[in-house]
Amino acid sequence: MTAPKPAQRTRHLGLHLVSVAIGALIVVPVLFGVLGGFKDNGQLSTNPLGLPDPWVFENYVGIVGSGVFWRQLGNSTLIALATAVVVVGAAAMASFVFARFAFRGRELLFTLFAVGLMFPFAVAILPLFILLRSMGLLDNPLGVILPQAAFGLPVTIIILRQFFRTIPAEVEEAATLDGCTAFGFFWRILLPMARPALATVSVLAIVASWNNFMLPLVVFTDQSWWTLPVGVQAFQGQYADDTARVLAYVVLSMVPALGFYAVAERQLVGGLAGSVKG
Repeated sequence: MTAPKPAQRTRHLGLHLVSVAIGALIVVPVLFGVLGGFKDNGQLSTNPLGLPDPWVFENYVGIVGSGVFWRQLGNSTLIALATAVVVVGAAAMASFVFARFAFRGRELLFTLFAVGLMFPFAVAILPLFILLRSMGLLDNPLGVILPQAAFGLPVTIIILRQFFRTIPAEVEEAATLDGCTAFGFFWRILLPMARPALATVSVLAIVASWNNFMLPLVVFTDQSWWTLPVGVQAFQGQYADDTARVLAYVVLSMVPALGFYAVAERQLVGGLAGSVKG
């Protein structure tokens, strides 16, 4: 085995340095927030980058013991999961039609969905608010779930359609010869084979819903339906003079998302490994 050339070593070293720099840009602010939550305001002023001395656990304990935080966590979880179910279910059926059926105007319809990627959400917030008000969906979780699913359809359809098109036609022909209907092929064969793609678009839908701030803020005037992003903003306004407590609230709001990323990554890797083995 030949030793790497100097140019290759230099390129590898440069890539490692860039990776370390990007990792530091991500980890350092998170670490600052975690440690800042264990301090008081005096320590944040005099020793912002050092370890807490003494450690102030009351910031985290007070938030964890608050029912408001858990209610907002439950609201975010409910809305994110419901959004993922709606958008993935609808997009999977639409992608199946776009990928496996030939009909007049198919590419035009698909292009219309693709154009939705260029439509900014902020532009639609005013007409969307009027529409939701006329339908009686304000202060209703469906007022957030349905628009989020609608705006998530374009990217989900594009990803799933491309994956469905990679399934060999021979598989569908064999299923048809065995008496399988089009919907039976979709439900029994295509969806199980598409688990990696379904997992990917589900993660994208949940992350987009979890981070959505504007729509829940507009739809929910009832504080009992606030999600975590809205709750963080409200908490920051309420405790503007207590920076340490605000940092603790932000960190605790990040923990569920980080846990979800860890679980989702394992599921994605496992699904892709099973697909390769199959």
